[in-house]
This record gives sequence, C-alpha cells and structure tokens, in this order.
Amino acid sequence: MPQASENKILQHGSFGKEPSMIETDDGLHIKRSPSSPQGGPKKRSAFEDLTNAKQGQDPVSKKKGGKLVGKKTQKSTVGQETSKNNENNIKSTGPKASQEQQDNTVEQKKPKVPVPPAEKAADVDKSTDIKLSVYDEVDKENLNDPFLNAIYAYDIFSYMKEREEKFVLKGYMQKQPDLNIEMRAILVDWMVEVQENFELNHETLYLAVKLVDHYLAMTECMRETLQLLGSTAILIAAKFDERCPPCVDDFLYICDDAYQREELLSMEVNILRTLKFDINIPVAYRFLRRYAKCARANLETLTLARYICELTLQEYEFIWETASKLAASCLLLAFKMKELGGWTPTLEHYTGYQVTDLYSLTRRLNLLLYSKPDEKLKAVRYKYAHKVFFEVAKIPPMHVLKLEEQLKLDT
Repeated sequence: MPQASENKILQHGSFGKEPSMIETDDGLHIKRSPSSPQGGPKKRSAFEDLTNAKQGQDPVSKKKGGKLVGKKTQKSTVGQETSKNNENNIKSTGPKASQEQQDNTVEQKKPKVPVPPAEKAADVDKSTDIKLSVYDEVDKENLNDPFLNAIYAYDIFSYMKEREEKFVLKGYMQKQPDLNIEMRAILVDWMVEVQENFELNHETLYLAVKLVDHYLAMTECMRETLQLLGSTAILIAAKFDERCPPCVDDFLYICDDAYQREELLSMEVNILRTLKFDINIPVAYRFLRRYAKCARANLETLTLARYICELTLQEYEFIWETASKLAASCLLLAFKMKELGGWTPTLEHYTGYQVTDLYSLTRRLNLLLYSKPDEKLKAVRYKYAHKVFFEVAKIPPMHVLKLEEQLKLDT
C-alpha cells in the first residue's frame, strides 16, 4: 500500500467559475463545476490519519368516495331506480294511493344530478372536513404534474418512515478492534469531497454513509481497507441513485491507485452480500426535502437545514437517530435560527412529529453548531460557506437559552 499523502485534508483550489444550478421540484439543485470550491477531482491515497491515527395518510393520496363511477354507469343506475319506482306506483290503485306516494312519483320523475363521490363522503363524515381544514394539502397543486407523483407522495413517505425502523443502528465501534470514531469522521469528510468532485446527488452521499455504517455494524474492518470501503460504498450508492454513475476506474483514480480493480469489485460484492442486497435505506436528506416543501420553506432556509443535517454525517453519536426525526429536527432548528416561527399543524401532519418529540434532538443539533470545528474535518463547513449555498455556515447558532424559550413556546 503506497505511502499516504502529507496533507490530511485535500487542498482546495480557488473559487473560479460559479457552480451551475438546475431547477428541481424543491428549488435549485446545485451542480458544481470543476473549478468549484472543492476544485476538480483530485487523487488521494489512503489517509495518513487513517493509518497512523491515535487509538453515531394523505387526503390527496386516497379517494374519499371509494371507487369512481363513470358517467354511463351513473345514468344507467338512475334510470333503473326511476323505472322500478314507477312500476310500484302503477300497481297501487289511483284512489287509494296516498299523497305521499304521489309525491314520491313526481320526485322520481325529476332529473337526478349525479353527486361526486367526494361530496357524498363529506355529507356522511363532517368531522373529516373539519380535520382537513387544519393543515395545508400541499400535494393538491401538483396533481397535474405526472413527474412529481403527487398522488402517491404521502403514501411513499409514510412507507419510508415505517421502513426506517428496520435500519436503526446501534453503537458498533467497540466491536472494531482496529478503528476508532476519529477515523470514521475523517472517512466521511473525504466522502463529502468525493461527492462534490464527482458532482453526485446529496442522496448518494447520505446513502453511502449509511452503507458504511451498516457494514461496519456487521463486519470487522481493518484501517488499511477503510478508504476502500468508503469509495466502494459511494460506487454502490451512485449506481442506486445516479443517472450516470462514475465508473470503477474513477474511484481507483480518486484513491490514488492505492487499491486494485479486483479489490474494489470484491468489496462491492462483500458489502451487498453482508447487507443482503437490501440497500434502499431511508436517508434524512429525502425527508428533509419533503418536509421543507410541505412547510413551503424558501431555498435559503432549506440550505441551512441541509447544512445542519450534513454536519451530523461525521458525528458518530447521531448514527442511531432515525432519518425522519433527524430531518424534522434540522428543519425546526433552521426555522428558529431564521426566526420563521414554530412547528405548524401542516408539519405535524406530514412529519408525524410534534415539537415535544423533537425537543431533545434540536438542542443537540444546536450544540453541534456551537462546537469548535475540527481542523481535520473541513469539507462540510467549507462547502456551505460558499455564496452558492448562501454562506449558511457563517450564520451564528442560536443562544442556548433563547432556543429553550422558543421551543417551550411551541409546546
């Protein structure tokens, strides 16, 4: 294995050209140019730090009236009911027919206007309408856009929230004889740089970190292969999330050819077999985008929440937090930092969390912003200090006592 580079952190180039921005459903998706704050892709051998280091149901998605009935079916049904009632009226004698029967006959002759199923349901259950008026039905406005799958959005995220219970992590570092928390943090810091250099989606980064943690929770790993594990996890996540994932040679290059092609492919098979090929792990970033859209947060507020959430990737003590709860807490803290109010009924509905559920985690996230940056872990703070990301890394954290008061007001 070649000697590690002298620099513990990749040296960043000048800002150069502005990164390009692409419009997406939740705002602008940042794509970085080769002259971005991270610079172009740079090769780097296994970390000196790693080898020599000291020893965490939507109302839109469901039809209210059950099955929809076509116009022809509605007309035929009305006609059948009318004819049956007329036959019954003819059988009864004219003099003996009561005034009530005559009124019914006249009523049946009147043309019936089919009532939409939604209106029928509203007549039956008035409590449903009262409940719906409390929160904003955010998916309704996107029903005509087939690319957003708005009709399924609520059910999709409800399923993901149920599924994340299967992937709850527990502490595993005590089972790793050759690794420590600092090594994991440095590896994740490097993975953030790889994501920037290759211009990968943020979802790819979050999934790759999850793959590393779940693999380490089940298998012992030596420090010499830790970078191989991280790069292979990014490769798998890129195949899962990216339209055009980088090829194997790109990952060999970024590791400064510290590993052979066969080693990377063998690690890929090993990771997939260890995780039983179940790699659709819910990540906080997806929940965060969804919750910000439900809150109608602007791009700057969402970016601040993204920054807080991405900082947690390097922190071992956050690995056992569920993705949906972490995303909700990051968004709540971003609201408080920008003085945008509290947790609304709309957010309670779509997240399933109340402020009392997020109280403890939000406080911990604020303390994370207060903590002094580690000189070895610069990637996330440097990335979000750029003007493309509204320089949100420079926003000071809330005073602890002020945050306490704000959270108590929402409870």
